[in-house]
Amino acid sequence: MPFFKTVALCVGAAVFYGIVHDQITARLSIEYFTVAHPPIVISDSPTVQGLVWGIVATWWSGVLIGVPLAIVARSGECQPWDEKCLRKPIAVLLIIMAIGALLSGLTGYFLAQSGRVVMDVGYADAIPTSQHVRFVAAAWAHNASYILGFVGGVVLILRIWLARCGTALNEGLKLKEKR
Repeated sequence: MPFFKTVALCVGAAVFYGIVHDQITARLSIEYFTVAHPPIVISDSPTVQGLVWGIVATWWSGVLIGVPLAIVARSGECQPWDEKCLRKPIAVLLIIMAIGALLSGLTGYFLAQSGRVVMDVGYADAIPTSQHVRFVAAAWAHNASYILGFVGGVVLILRIWLARCGTALNEGLKLKEKR
């Protein structure tokens, strides 16, 4: 059961982050959801789009990180970690993702505002010109979240493995060196 609790923690954390993130970016650029993505729900409401996309676009990432994290946290001869031990490292990852999304969104905003970054022609025709800069900011924030979430998830898995088994691993390497 601890395995599934760990996966559920990761899915819950990913969905929570996705909903909060999408509530913000849907208010920044509703077109990011209604033009640049296939329709899941027909609504121009930022709240509805942020809620639906916050779940649909993130639950799977929680599974992708949660399953290997649960395996690394529970398997082997080292002291297993349960989901309570993983709450803080997962929260730190979400904070890093949020900061990265904010910085990336701001960078995209200012680069688009200065004309250094322009929208793809396909989207530019479908989105009012007055919304282009905000769209770029939302897209950059989302890309940063996905990249940081993936890279951070891999780093988290490795750090948990090393934190659990690093001492045993180092001792094993020392034994081989002595032989």
